[in-house]
Amino acid sequence: MKDIYQVIKNVRLSEKATLLQETNNEVTLEVDRKANKLEIKQAVEQLFGKTVLAVRTANYDGKLKRQRRADAGRTNHWKKAIVRLKEGESLDLV
Repeated sequence: MKDIYQVIKNVRLSEKATLLQETNNEVTLEVDRKANKLEIKQAVEQLFGKTVLAVRTANYDGKLKRQRRADAGRTNHWKKAIVRLKEGESLDLV
């Protein structure tokens, strides 16, 4: 297993993520692209000390970017994990 600090990279805060947190008790995280659901679950349980019920993942391609010239670049590909916590538990992310 990877180090838990390598699995979880960042917290994704958006309107949809806030709505999921309020209604379904779910937290949205940016994770390592090679991490699987079991590694994400173990990392969240060890790092935050909360009980995880389910993990959903989605891979996203980086967006094409161009700056003043014809050659185009690309932002990094990334992976999002939506983690459902046990009823009554919550993470205070803000």
